[in-house]
Amino acid sequence: MDIVWALLCGAVAGWLAGNFSKGSGFGLVGNIIVGILGGAVGGIVFPLIGIHFSGTIGVIIQATAGALGLFFVLGLFLKKKN
Repeated sequence: MDIVWALLCGAVAGWLAGNFSKGSGFGLVGNIIVGILGGAVGGIVFPLIGIHFSGTIGVIIQATAGALGLFFVLGLFLKKKN
C-alpha cells in the first residue's frame, strides 16, 4: 500500500510542478511520470543535504521540488529549436 501512496503523491506533485513550470510541461501523463520520478529524486537528495519532510504535505512538497528540478534538467535537453 505504501507504493500506491507514493505513486499517488508523485502524481499530485507532477501535476503541481507542471502547473508551476513555464509552459504546460509534458502533458498530464508526462507530468505525472515526471512527478513520480521527482518524488524519488527528492527522496534521495533532500535527506543528503539535511532537509527532512514528514507527513503527506511534506512528501508532496519534496516530490514537487524534485519534479521541478527534473523539469528544469529535461528542459535543457529537450529545448525546441524554432
